[in-house]
Amino acid sequence: MTANSAIDCDIHPTLAGMEPLLPYFEEIWADHVRERGIEGLDNASYPPNSPLAVRADWRGDGGLPARDVTTLARDILDPSKTQLAILNCLAGVQLPHNVDFARAAARAVNDWIRHEWLDKDARLRASILITPQNIDFAVEEVERCAPDKRFVQVMLLAMGEHPLGKRLYWPIYQAAEKHGLPIGIHAGSSFHHPVTSLGWNNFHVEDQVSQSFGFQAQVASLITEGVFVKYPKLKVVLIESGVSWSTPFLWRLTKFWRGMRSEVPWVDRAPWEIFRDHIRMTVTPLDAPDSAEIVAKLTDHLHSDEILLYSSDYPHWQFDGQGSPDNVLPAGISESLRQKIMVDNPLATYPRCKEAVQ
Repeated sequence: MTANSAIDCDIHPTLAGMEPLLPYFEEIWADHVRERGIEGLDNASYPPNSPLAVRADWRGDGGLPARDVTTLARDILDPSKTQLAILNCLAGVQLPHNVDFARAAARAVNDWIRHEWLDKDARLRASILITPQNIDFAVEEVERCAPDKRFVQVMLLAMGEHPLGKRLYWPIYQAAEKHGLPIGIHAGSSFHHPVTSLGWNNFHVEDQVSQSFGFQAQVASLITEGVFVKYPKLKVVLIESGVSWSTPFLWRLTKFWRGMRSEVPWVDRAPWEIFRDHIRMTVTPLDAPDSAEIVAKLTDHLHSDEILLYSSDYPHWQFDGQGSPDNVLPAGISESLRQKIMVDNPLATYPRCKEAVQ
C-alpha cells in the first residue's frame, strides 16, 4: 500500500446548529428558521455527550468534533494518509413533515457541504442528502447536485417510512443509475416509526443493536422487489451496518427464496449472488471480536473480496486506527484484501472517485 492512497467511505462533518446553514437558505426559509427558533436538524439518534458519539481525542471546543476542514485534516485525513474521503452529513432533512421546508433544508445542507468543505480540500467528496418523504423533491435534488462530480453518492437512512425496495423509491434509483451514483444507506431513522419490529424501545443501546435488523430488512426488500433487475448498474453501499450479520442472514434469505421463488419470479438467481454483485459494506464497525483468527474467518465467509470498503466512521468511537494506513484495519485481514478494502473496492464502487485519481 502506498502513502496517500486510502479511500475513506464514511466521514461525518459536524453541523453545529442552524447558523452555518442560514447563508444557504432562500430568504423566506432563513426567516422561517429564525422566527420559529429552529435550533438544528439533529435527530438526536446519537446523544452528543455519549462516548459512542465522538472518540475522546477528537473532541474539540465544546466537546464537538471537526466543524471545519482544517480540523478534519488534522484529526483523520493527514494521519491516515487519505487520498479521498466521502462526507456523509447526517442532518435530519428526512424528519420534517413540512416537505417544502425539508426540500429547502436538503438544498442548504448540500450547498453548505459544497462550499464550506469540498471547495476547501481537494481530497473531499460527498453524498447528496435528499428528502425521501417527497420523491419528486428527492429526484430534483439528485439532478441539481449531480453535475458537480464531487458528489459521488445519494444517501438514504436504514429506517424510514417504507422498505426501500418499494416502487415509490424507484425514480431515485433511476436518477442515481443515470448519473453513475451509488445509493448509500446509512444507519439511522426518521423516527416516525419504532426502530424495532415490536414497538418503541426504552434504551439507546436497543436502538443501536436494532440498526442491523433495519439493514437486513432493506437488503431483503431491495433484492425481492427486483430493484437490481430493473437497475442492473446500480450499486448500494451499507454504511455503518456492521458486517458479521450478513453471512447468516443471506444464507437464510437464499434458503427461503429457494422454497418460495415462484412468489418473486423476477429474482432469477440466488439472493447471495445479487448481494455479491450489487451491495457493498463499509468495514467500520466490523462487529467482530478482537481476534485475528475470527476476523480472517469472517471475511472468508463473505466469499468475495469485493464487498468491504474502508471507512474510519469519523468521529465515532468504533474506529481505533492511528497513524498510517497500515494500522487502520483489524488484524486478520490479509495484505491482498487490505489493498482491496482500502483502495481498489472503493474506486470500483464509486466511478467518480476513480475518475478523480486517474
